[in-house]
Amino acid sequence: MRATNPYPSALFAALIAGAVFTAPTVSALEEDLFHYDSTDDLYTICATPAESDFYMLASLACRAFIQATIQYHDAVTDRNHLKPLVCYPQGTTIEQARDAFVAWGQANAENAELMGEPPVKGLVRALAAKYPCAKR
Repeated sequence: MRATNPYPSALFAALIAGAVFTAPTVSALEEDLFHYDSTDDLYTICATPAESDFYMLASLACRAFIQATIQYHDAVTDRNHLKPLVCYPQGTTIEQARDAFVAWGQANAENAELMGEPPVKGLVRALAAKYPCAKR
């Protein structure tokens, strides 16, 4: 899965720092919203509406979680020659993965068991549903 970030790393870091230091209630946001204890927590972060004052921070937090999860999945399955859980097509973007997770979260919002799982498990479940692997 490729990130679609055309910005150099230094510029990207500066944008994040600017957003963090200019947001008036970042500490409240961190306390109330940026927990990764459950799939529901990750869904709340990833589904933050574009109109929200915290959209940029939430969007970056969501993208980072997805990117890290996919990188770990790909590294572990490749290195250990394990069957992958997610088989996304070449060219799939992090934004498409986010959209798939948010759609899955909406569809399963009332399922306390699924939404109560660790967020990495819920994310992989959602991506596996969207990008299933062919049965061997």
